Amino acid sequence: MHRTSARPLALIYAGLIFYASLYPFSGWRYQGIVPWAFLSSPLPKYWTGFDVAVNVLGYMPLGFLLVLSALRSQRTQHAVVLATLLASALSATMESLQSYLPARVASNVDLGLNLVGAWLGAMLAWRLEKLGALDRWSRFRARWFVADARGGLVLLAVWPLALLFPAAVPFGLGQVLERLEAALAGVLHDTPFLDWLPVRDIELQPLVPGVELVCVALGLLIPCLLGYCIIRTIARRTLFLLLVFSCGVAVTALSAALSYGPGHAWAWLSLPVEVGLVIALVLGILLLWVPRRISAALVLLALGIYLSLLNQAPTSSYFAQTLSTWEQGRFIRFHGLAQWLGWLWPYAVLVYALTQVGGREPKN
Repeated sequence: MHRTSARPLALIYAGLIFYASLYPFSGWRYQGIVPWAFLSSPLPKYWTGFDVAVNVLGYMPLGFLLVLSALRSQRTQHAVVLATLLASALSATMESLQSYLPARVASNVDLGLNLVGAWLGAMLAWRLEKLGALDRWSRFRARWFVADARGGLVLLAVWPLALLFPAAVPFGLGQVLERLEAALAGVLHDTPFLDWLPVRDIELQPLVPGVELVCVALGLLIPCLLGYCIIRTIARRTLFLLLVFSCGVAVTALSAALSYGPGHAWAWLSLPVEVGLVIALVLGILLLWVPRRISAALVLLALGIYLSLLNQAPTSSYFAQTLSTWEQGRFIRFHGLAQWLGWLWPYAVLVYALTQVGGREPKN
């Protein structure tokens, strides 16, 4: 039996809940009440349907993934109960910690709604198992993917979420150098270690159109090559290639609409971007026949070029203002969590590709 992708996805989703519940992680102080005081607090007088929906729907995926992980691991006994209890324990911990954050309000109603959401998600997974839907997924996965495809599947599932982060260059994930330098300078301010930071002779220069189209092409080609590392046949790789392009373009348009307004959903489609899309599609077709391990090596090569080019360019002041809006955003942006996915996704792929190149040949 292959290792399930549900477990790492559940861990990632739990991390998302942790981040969204405790953001901005500042202003911690004891406010004169015990952390569990919210359990006996009176019910709030004012609430909205949106609050109810967010708290219920926010925990449904966690309950679903926890039960799915248990079912795929053949631990079926009390799976729904245990998943609900685990999710409720996480919710209670988050509510308790919120009592130390002046900007957050711990609520027993939120805890109850989170419990309901986790239970609904757990029951949905259990019911799908009884209907045979999960077995059909297992057969589909066995036909499409190699046995040890868990890491690649998780990275591919996260990629559309990473694209919600409004990158300075379309599909340009992982542009972190400028921010990393600023963060290090802030940490080392008023210390002798500040002099250890390298100083550039020339400031970062904006990307010229030719370099921009290369970044766009590689930004779309990398997830395609990642899929080629785990997909079995050429025909299925072809369908996957079309899915990556459709999903990438649609999510990038959604990100632009969320960031700049619906009227600007397609403003990012400049001439260099269009040329980059065409180049990525042509290269994706030409590489359909490449063996899995060579695909992983090509991922490493593409990432090296891609990250080097992106991190030699600055972000504009207008783009920095957009990032500030995203960092303070809520709900669909999860308090800026999408930016972390956008920054870190290429580096996670880099680690995964290294294991594929240096490890054993994936099992069929």
